[in-house]
Amino acid sequence: MRAADGLFSAVLRSLGVYRLYTWVLDREIQGGSVPRHIGVILDGNRRWAGERDYPRWMGYAFGADRVENLLQWCLDYGIGSLTLYALSTENLSRPEGELGAIYGIMAQKLDKLIEGDYVHKHRVRVKTIGNTDQLPDPLKQRFDRLEKESAGYSDLYLNFAIAYGGRMEIIYAVRKIATEVAKGDLDPLDIDEKRFSSYLFTSFLPDPDPDLIIRTSGEVRLSGFLLWQSAYSELVFMDVYWPGFRRLDFLRAIRTFQQRQRRFGH
Repeated sequence: MRAADGLFSAVLRSLGVYRLYTWVLDREIQGGSVPRHIGVILDGNRRWAGERDYPRWMGYAFGADRVENLLQWCLDYGIGSLTLYALSTENLSRPEGELGAIYGIMAQKLDKLIEGDYVHKHRVRVKTIGNTDQLPDPLKQRFDRLEKESAGYSDLYLNFAIAYGGRMEIIYAVRKIATEVAKGDLDPLDIDEKRFSSYLFTSFLPDPDPDLIIRTSGEVRLSGFLLWQSAYSELVFMDVYWPGFRRLDFLRAIRTFQQRQRRFGH
């Protein structure tokens, strides 16, 4: 089915239909509200590579290129925050060779951001959320440097959920709250949703809760991504592997978001 879909897409591109459809989608979403905060679960890198008989690392390499594209699309459409589920706590148990390839590709992309002017030109604030102490020191140092150098920017918040798990995040928050309660610095009766959210990894964001969460690869679950914050997020599951994610797919997700009626439980 996917091979047929790929052939169909190739035919559309050769006929110019792909470009036309992208143009139509762009016009359709103009004037509508765009999400302030988008979360993306970057899924399907290994399956994309496997279906092409590529080594797994190539799936991650092509996927990393798509992240660059996505960052630019968010800037083009005025998205304020972008949170990427790049590496879960469960992913850390993958084979050492596979993790090494992932870390190497991440390091290359981070070096590109560090050495170039993209972050500064577009005033992108880079931040990691998760237990980054589990990362190799050279990779963690790169993230730390980018965070420090971009700390004063706010045009786009680019957040990497890495060595991250939603349950872990909630447990960390509960531990902080319990410690403050035990010290007498916090009255348990003062704890409400807003107060609890202030202890989460995303508390620094102007819009901590994503308006839209996109998951690629056809899987229909969050896999622990922003469990607290996603309570009222609009969810869009797309039957395309992350390395094959296109501007057209991005625009389709935005259009779907605009067509939803958000009630926030009311």
